[in-house]
Amino acid sequence: MTTGSSSTSSSSNTGRPATAGGAISTFKGQDRALHAGRLGTGGLLLSVLAATAPLMVVAGVMPTTFAVMGIVGQPLLFVILGVVLVLFSVGYAEMSRHVHNAGAFYAYVARGLGGTAGAGAAAVALVAYSALQFGIYGVFGFEVSGLFATYAHVDVAWWIPALIAVLAVGALSWLKIDVNALVLGVLLVVEVALVVIFDIAAVADPAKEGLSLHAFNPDTLTGAGVGTALCFCIAAFTGFEQAPVYAEETSRPHILVPRVMFLAIGFVAVFFALSSWALTIAAGPSGIVGAAQKQSAGLLFFLTESRLGGAFTDVLHVLFVTGMFAALLSFHNVVARYAFAMGREGLLPSAFGRTTGTSGAPGTGSLLQTGVSAIVLIAFAVTDDKPIGDPTAPVLHLFTWAGNVGALGVILLMAAASLSVIVFFARRGAARAQAWRLATSAIAAVALLVIAGYTVKDFDILVGAGPDSVLSWLLPALIAAALVVGLVQGLVLRSRKPEAHARIGLGNEAFQLDKAAESTP
Repeated sequence: MTTGSSSTSSSSNTGRPATAGGAISTFKGQDRALHAGRLGTGGLLLSVLAATAPLMVVAGVMPTTFAVMGIVGQPLLFVILGVVLVLFSVGYAEMSRHVHNAGAFYAYVARGLGGTAGAGAAAVALVAYSALQFGIYGVFGFEVSGLFATYAHVDVAWWIPALIAVLAVGALSWLKIDVNALVLGVLLVVEVALVVIFDIAAVADPAKEGLSLHAFNPDTLTGAGVGTALCFCIAAFTGFEQAPVYAEETSRPHILVPRVMFLAIGFVAVFFALSSWALTIAAGPSGIVGAAQKQSAGLLFFLTESRLGGAFTDVLHVLFVTGMFAALLSFHNVVARYAFAMGREGLLPSAFGRTTGTSGAPGTGSLLQTGVSAIVLIAFAVTDDKPIGDPTAPVLHLFTWAGNVGALGVILLMAAASLSVIVFFARRGAARAQAWRLATSAIAAVALLVIAGYTVKDFDILVGAGPDSVLSWLLPALIAAALVVGLVQGLVLRSRKPEAHARIGLGNEAFQLDKAAESTP
């Protein structure tokens, strides 16, 4: 590592005070620090990959992209996005060697662009990751309701299993993070194995066009729908960037976090490219769009049943649900840690900045996310404008609305983090030593901003609303509103509590500096 530094030096080089006596008492006690050494490479990788929900992407996102956009070259899009995100991760991973904070995105933005920008990023992250989780609760409830109707011949409203999942996720989040990693790992491995079995079956029994590589032909990416298809596909990658959130809970964050990020991106890009290609092979490149439009979210199950039988398809349906549960738990853990980091640094009440009991979990942040999730689900169930009893409501509305709001927020956070990497190392006088990493960050920032622009431009298509619908600007405005609220909070802290503003992004480093200050005569 070219530019290693201690906590004290990294604080001083950002031009912000390392510690402030007026806030020392706030950081007393080990309950202000997450427990280190709980996660190794395997546990961290499984926790991160669970958020990508591989089976949900293959069964939900891919058929939707084929059907709505009519783009046969979806496998090539995953390859292109994989390259873009590798470029993003080069600088992001290097930053993770210097900043170990459960606030991840907002901590990186704060250390590069300043505490006020960090406060804005914190608010966006809280809204974006919460929205992603809310959306998955909707489709989870829909699928569980469908399982009851199909196999038990019992009608269950979608919001009942969704609320039960809220309670189950909330309970699991209070356990040690390594226990959560075990749960996530088991569910992830099983669902990935089933998708791989389908991929092999598709290759062994292709449609009449055979093992065509047409889906990787650049000519398949011509047309007006490519930009919007990029928006759909990049949402499938969401999760890999969460590795730094757990940095404080690993024993060697400067080694494990970068390693896991690159492993996660490589796996996701290859897995999704091959799986989307398998769908085109099973239906035929000339027939995949028509099949997706006809079967919708049932495309994978339709293609599976004809090759692997009804029993395998039934198991796939069940694992589709458990895979979503794993993603719910993963996103919940991330939001709880963001709330913990924000509470520790004065962006939320201090109660959120404490861990709970021997598990070391951020309990108050977890309770907040559990409560908010329940409120959102109840409010949606009561006020949704679909006809009473329409089982597609949570999928058509909650999943698409919240999911795309969350994806937009994460894309913008990645772009901001890329810019922060450049400023961070330039301020430290390391621009020349890190030149190639800063170049990749600049390229990634431009690419991500272009994708964000397409996302906003085509938001009506992404959420299935008309071009004149108020949703086309109201939903993206939620991210803008979160940013404004965060920036205003940052400015207020800078004016009224400069010592708290100086701590934004320092995380556990501020706690360590306070202990050192207390021990100095």
